[in-house]
Amino acid sequence: MRAGVLGKDKVIEFLNENFINTWVLNSDLGRVRSLQEPITKKRERESNPFDTTHPLAQAIIKGWKSGSKKGSPVDCFVISPEFELMGKQQIHKLERGINRKDYYLTYLKDALDGKEPGLGNIVLTRENHIEEVSDLIRTPTVDDENLTIIIIDATSFEYGGILAIDILIGREDGEGAFYLFDRDFELPTEEEVSDEGSLAWTWGEPGERRQIQYTFNRGQCFKLVVTRYWDEDVPYINAFHAKISVEEN
Repeated sequence: MRAGVLGKDKVIEFLNENFINTWVLNSDLGRVRSLQEPITKKRERESNPFDTTHPLAQAIIKGWKSGSKKGSPVDCFVISPEFELMGKQQIHKLERGINRKDYYLTYLKDALDGKEPGLGNIVLTRENHIEEVSDLIRTPTVDDENLTIIIIDATSFEYGGILAIDILIGREDGEGAFYLFDRDFELPTEEEVSDEGSLAWTWGEPGERRQIQYTFNRGQCFKLVVTRYWDEDVPYINAFHAKISVEEN
């Protein structure tokens, strides 16, 4: 992914001065489900096991699930020496045009500054207690669940409040399901996301408005997961717009 942005000396210099650069195949970490068994057998034959429990591997796997989108064939992650995820840049979302290299350099700098670029975080505070976001509703696929995930940081509300998510679903074909979880909730890997374990959820048809409300008693982070509502044979993509706010206790 970086080939298109490494033609600028200051990008190369910044990388060399601040990062140890490496790459890992998604298939080695089991991201593509249809390849999991063949790769496991291949490594058994070659006596070359790949430790997916290593903290670096776990940080990459966490990165797949972070942010508002999944499904990019190539991701660039910034990971700290303590194996904490600091930033994510998808090849599909890398800005094109004259300033593409500068955009990539800004992404790297933002990651080092603790801004967590690309991780889908919405930060709500007393001074900025309302944010709006637009994104997609996708049909999950066999190899990639194609979930839209939005992290909502409400930790600044020390004594809690009421989290409200006002949703407008697009007019294209396809219902949407919206699930609110605690940020640390582990999403299922072998089946579709459901309301099991959710703090609140709702669903709606094209063109409809829906709302999720949740009362919390201390500052915390949430995870809003969006997908299609029910099984259909024909894949679809729809859109939604959400206004996310907190009314402080």
